[in-house]
Amino acid sequence: MPAYGSYFWKKNPFIRLLLPTMAGIAVQWNFQVDISVWQILLIVEITLIISFFFIPFLSRYRLSFFNGLVISLLFFSFGAMLVWQKDIRHNHGWFGNFYKEPDEILVTLNEPPIEKTKSIKSDAAVSYIIKNEKQIPVAGKIILYFQKDLPAGQADSSIVDQLIYGSRIIFKKPLQEIKNAGNPGGFDYKRYSLFHGITHQVYLKPDEFIVLKDKDESWLDKFLYKTRQKVLNILRKNIKSEKELGLAEALLIGYKDDLDQTLVQSYTNTGVVHIIAISGLHLGLIYWLLLRLFKPLKKRKNLRWLRVVLILAGLWLFSLLAGAQASVLRSAVMFTCILLGESFSRKTSIYNTMAVSAFILLCINPYWLWDVGFQLSYAAVLSIIIFMKPVYNWFYFPNKAMDFMWKLTAVTLAAQVLTTPLSIYHFHQFPVYFILTNFLAVPLSSLIVLGEILLCVVSFIPVVAILVGKLLYWLIWIMDSYIERIESMPFSLWDGLQITFLQMVFLIAFATGISYWLMEKSKSGVKLGIIALLCFVVLRSYSFFTVNGQQKIIVYNVPQRRAIDLINGRNYFFIGDSDLLADDFIRNFHLKPSRILHRIEPKLDTENLYVDNNYITFYNKNILLLDRSVSFLKAPVKPAIDLLIISKNPKIFMKDLADKIDIKQIVFDGSNPTRKLAYWKKDCDSLHIPYYDVTAKGAFVMNLN
Repeated sequence: MPAYGSYFWKKNPFIRLLLPTMAGIAVQWNFQVDISVWQILLIVEITLIISFFFIPFLSRYRLSFFNGLVISLLFFSFGAMLVWQKDIRHNHGWFGNFYKEPDEILVTLNEPPIEKTKSIKSDAAVSYIIKNEKQIPVAGKIILYFQKDLPAGQADSSIVDQLIYGSRIIFKKPLQEIKNAGNPGGFDYKRYSLFHGITHQVYLKPDEFIVLKDKDESWLDKFLYKTRQKVLNILRKNIKSEKELGLAEALLIGYKDDLDQTLVQSYTNTGVVHIIAISGLHLGLIYWLLLRLFKPLKKRKNLRWLRVVLILAGLWLFSLLAGAQASVLRSAVMFTCILLGESFSRKTSIYNTMAVSAFILLCINPYWLWDVGFQLSYAAVLSIIIFMKPVYNWFYFPNKAMDFMWKLTAVTLAAQVLTTPLSIYHFHQFPVYFILTNFLAVPLSSLIVLGEILLCVVSFIPVVAILVGKLLYWLIWIMDSYIERIESMPFSLWDGLQITFLQMVFLIAFATGISYWLMEKSKSGVKLGIIALLCFVVLRSYSFFTVNGQQKIIVYNVPQRRAIDLINGRNYFFIGDSDLLADDFIRNFHLKPSRILHRIEPKLDTENLYVDNNYITFYNKNILLLDRSVSFLKAPVKPAIDLLIISKNPKIFMKDLADKIDIKQIVFDGSNPTRKLAYWKKDCDSLHIPYYDVTAKGAFVMNLN
């Protein structure tokens, strides 16, 4: 086995470079080490590697392990420096180093504005900070939100309609730093934005900005946006139903703004959301089509180079049209390596090819290491490579049709081995009937993508285009109906699953160890798998033991709403606005992640809970909900309130409250206006009353044990 391991590393050298690079990326992001440390380490490591070549050959052989360790540390430092360099905040020209209110800002729209429910949104690059009529060139990106609907009697918003990709605007309105809601288990939107180089946002009304006449456009981006728009126009002209049209747009070029969110949830719940995301499946179809299309060129020696160029051009054009997402770029790089390897008559290892593509992508953007699509894409391909053949060999079908169907099933089963731990970690659910949905959805979606390409080709022939459009509509309708029917089946979704990062690692280690044992009959694989499984069980059991004894009060940060959970063990009692129970989106975004994290259900033993209108006693903690104007009678002994939660902008005076009740802690929830909060906070400071603002600091969590 050691010989096999040595052979594996020798055949796949890029894996040895990729792993320390990934480790360096993770360490730098989590610990934010100063760049000078990595620069010094890099110089020392390069010096050691160069010195290694000046020592005798025999000594080099003896110190080969040390040399390998230094090379790994070199790429570890390289990965860390990639992250430091990519962080826009470390750029000396970042606008955050120069901007102060009330500076003017000149920005350029990076994309065509996108219409949202209540506003119009666009990403923009900050070009200049204007101080006293002096323009300072800067770098960085922000999000612009433009007012969509104006009240009656105000100026027309046609100025917003003039905005396109490349438009340059000037405004003076203060920027707001992007922040997280701060609810337990919630989505880290601040990190997500920073990974895209975006740190601030601003909301603009039509009279708060000026559109300049000149535009700042890249010819490539302009070409891509125009091409995408032409494709969208073709689809919209020939597929009339909005629901089916939205899916068609997402399948072909990754345009998701018209997607029906209920349909997306159905695809997620049934385990086929990967179909909607542009991935290796789509690029594989394009690659196959290009291979078939340019096959005649392969027979001519003097034109073989042209075949390679045309195939690569087609692959990368489609990748750019699809938005250059991490999953599709991974496939583009991998297919490029395979094609170039074949053109030079070299048979490459698929593991090494994957490592090369991952290394290149992380050099381009190290933050893709945290991209869920990036992780699932590589996990799925690797899982199929490892497990497809062993699973397929379980059964033999002499009938070709049955054999083909079993092969599709084997691919689906194989892909789940390494993707399941990742899916549970990120999405907290497991689709029970994933085999049934993938069995039809994968081949049908491939057929739909091919049909959409055909539609674009024949779009200049109206009669044929309309016919193809109707056929596509029915194919998409069949697929949607099938997915929704599977979702409605009993026990179709195992929801509310919560595993930690370390538990996910142990699950992957278990799958890796068992697969190594199955393929190589190695006892070490069995040992690794059993140890990893035991570690997972121990951590899992400890986590359940911990949550069974938890007692907490959580005041969530939900804009313009009150939301409170009283938690005892694995149960909770909700106090808040009733519309939160009906609004699936707000509840799933703000409340559900916390409830999954704490593994709680809507049920609570009332033995330690007393509720009387706005007064609550929970495990000897006195809680008062203040959401309207009230007056308190002065008592000889002031009643003690452990937690005063202020909601809905009541008309109150802190000094009067402090005179009549003994307040230990005040919490302002997300339903209070910002202007009023400033007055209340000032009063609390003068009265020496501790306060907590969830809109500024995120959810308030009080542990009672």
